[in-house]
Amino acid sequence: MKKLAIITTHPIQYYAPIFKLLAERKNIEICVFYTWGKEALKDKFDEGFGQKIEWDIPLLEGYTHVFLENKAIDKGSHHFKGIDNPTIIQEIKNYNPNAILVFGWSYKSHLKVIRYFNSKIPIWFRGDSHLLTQISFPKKVARQIFLTWLYSHINKAFFVGTNNKNYYKQAALNDKKLIFAPHAIDNSRFAPTQENQKQAEQWRKELGIKEEELVWLFAGKFETVKQPQLLIQAFTERKKEDEHLILVGNGHLESELKKQAKQNTTIHFLPFQNQSKMPSVYLLADVFLLTSVSETWGLAINEAMAAKKAVIASTKVGCAVDLIQSNQENKTNGFVFQSENIQSLKEAMNKIKSQKEAKEMGEISHQIIQNWSFEKIAETLENSF
Repeated sequence: MKKLAIITTHPIQYYAPIFKLLAERKNIEICVFYTWGKEALKDKFDEGFGQKIEWDIPLLEGYTHVFLENKAIDKGSHHFKGIDNPTIIQEIKNYNPNAILVFGWSYKSHLKVIRYFNSKIPIWFRGDSHLLTQISFPKKVARQIFLTWLYSHINKAFFVGTNNKNYYKQAALNDKKLIFAPHAIDNSRFAPTQENQKQAEQWRKELGIKEEELVWLFAGKFETVKQPQLLIQAFTERKKEDEHLILVGNGHLESELKKQAKQNTTIHFLPFQNQSKMPSVYLLADVFLLTSVSETWGLAINEAMAAKKAVIASTKVGCAVDLIQSNQENKTNGFVFQSENIQSLKEAMNKIKSQKEAKEMGEISHQIIQNWSFEKIAETLENSF
């Protein structure tokens, strides 16, 4: 059986289920090397949410994993020197894999692995960067030179979507090295169930929302990059009395947002909800919006689509070009608006005029997202040997 060493910083709710699935399928053997160290298991203060976060779904069950010693003084994935594993090369050698899959290069140890094993063991790479963020010309040139050098060490790169593929191609990776492995979530976990629907209905009643009223949803960190203030402004200026906006989360903009929405009784705030509650959160609404000015992918869009919701995203959301689309009858599951443009956002929202329309769009969302699954990723990795 072929052996795959997986190098990643810490257990993440979007990747751990893939590792478990690969182990269950038994087509290849895997071992996940967590480079943050056991410190990654402690409750971490999330600056975006402004509180300590511990995910309430299991992330270490069903697959082989190792927590490497991390000697970094300031440990973490927030900077290059925060991941520094003195034994990582020897640990990988001891495992003796047929290939090494590295998640992200911008950490000291990850880059060391890529450089050391180049031409010794095939290096596979996965990331979700894109070219949508504007940078100065000198920085663009410097980045291109560095990335061309970096990816010359890579044997295969798994791109998550169109924008990610364009990023790799600009770094001189040819099509033979590029393999599509879609960005995905656990679609079945977010599919509507009676229990989750019941909880959502109860929530709506508590918020004073009538059954027939159209509901818009934002769920995430209350921070500038997510642009919740733009959404509140767009919702308020549209002046629709039979519609509601729900914002779920916390963050440094919270008091400012509540002040902005103070005069509007159809804008509601709910605090951060952990992973087990998120399937019900999406069922609160008819349309989910991701208004970010920078989002490498935007897995919340995947989740909302799995929950059968219409979606709206900005042009700076990496997944928008792939996941917001039309079917054969020229019906769509959502709309894309020009990032930071209030008029463009209002126009996108105005295109969805009723619950009935939103529901039809949500059904299309559900059909589209079935092709973006953990099973597709697992199958791609297995077939890449």
